[in-house]
Amino acid sequence: MDIDWAALGEVFGVSLVATVALVGVFTLGIIGAGRKPSSGGTPVLARTGAYACFGVCGLAVIYGIYLIAA
Repeated sequence: MDIDWAALGEVFGVSLVATVALVGVFTLGIIGAGRKPSSGGTPVLARTGAYACFGVCGLAVIYGIYLIAA
């Protein structure tokens, strides 16, 4: 049995970066959705950004399922 350590490290690195990025985008969505009108700025813009972040997360999940199924 021969393990390709370079490929394993590459998969680990890409998985780590993708996970941190996806959690970060989802966190931005939660922060944007939780904005109150009294906290300054436009709540409509924050809510729209939150929906965009949740959409990006949904697309990432769909793409992951596509990669698994293909």
